[in-house]
Amino acid sequence: MKVTRVGARPEEDGRPTLEDVAASAGVSRSTASRALNDDGYVSARSREKVQVAARELGYSPNQAARSLVTRRTGAVAVVLSEPEARLLDDPYRTAVMRAGYRELADIGCQMVLIFSDTREDLDRTVRFLDGGHVDGVLVFAPHRTDPLPKALRQLRIPVVYGGQAAGLKRGVHVVDFDNEGGAKLAVAHLVEAGHRRIATIAGPQDQSAAIDRLSGWRKTLLDAGLDPADLVEEGDFTLTGGAKAMSNLLKRRPDLDAVFVASDMMALGALRTLHSAGRRIPSDVAVVSFDDNATLAPEMDPPLTSVHQDPREQVHAMVETLLAVMDDRDLKPRQRILPVSLTHRASS
Repeated sequence: MKVTRVGARPEEDGRPTLEDVAASAGVSRSTASRALNDDGYVSARSREKVQVAARELGYSPNQAARSLVTRRTGAVAVVLSEPEARLLDDPYRTAVMRAGYRELADIGCQMVLIFSDTREDLDRTVRFLDGGHVDGVLVFAPHRTDPLPKALRQLRIPVVYGGQAAGLKRGVHVVDFDNEGGAKLAVAHLVEAGHRRIATIAGPQDQSAAIDRLSGWRKTLLDAGLDPADLVEEGDFTLTGGAKAMSNLLKRRPDLDAVFVASDMMALGALRTLHSAGRRIPSDVAVVSFDDNATLAPEMDPPLTSVHQDPREQVHAMVETLLAVMDDRDLKPRQRILPVSLTHRASS
């Protein structure tokens, strides 16, 4: 029977030590340490032997000691600058959170999720991020008036933005989707199908993604010789906002024959309004949206044609960028724009 003494150190209570791993792998303690800390001065053969020995013995390094060597915490913050209730009700942001967790777990990092909405949240968030608790930050701060991006410029750790950083034109790392290009794809599809009175339910015009999607809609109509006047209604990326915007459009332009909606969630509200008004989809009004959310777009009535953007792809690129910046603080900031596509379904 094993007896553990009170106050015993971890290596004294039966758990494998670094020396055990080194002996099992047939290398020195220093070689084993370098192999487990991904030091470049270790041969591939030795690294593999050490990693196999660590797995077989069930060795777990002392994270505090390892942090002293690597100067890393093994944690990355994901910051979403929106009201908590809205974030948890938004299927796209929920997908972002899941993708963040999975991507970071795959590289052995812990995700620290932070909601930052009020001024108190902002101060607390900046203090926490500057306190040495995380190695880097992935930020989703969509509103142009949001003070968070400017506040984060003072941080001494790497920051990568998902979407255009509010108020910052240069000097930041950004990974975004081609929002304007996606809107052009959606509206061009409607034009090619013969629609001529193509309205839009735009997102909030204090957000770069919403601004770019509205711009893509307008440019495509003008290029096709169509008049965009009086065919815009602004929503707020929620189901209720989409329903209300669609109702306003029908009152103002009952002759509309198609609508481009800036998000799937708003499109769900718009479809419900159209059904209630007795409009058949797509024969009376065709509907195309943006997001192609896997839990929404295919399940709508009818299934929704939508611009496809995968939050996992964005988060993967953000993590990739963050790791590169962590390795090279002098890496020149750049904006990476990811391509989108149009998924065709019965709504158009």
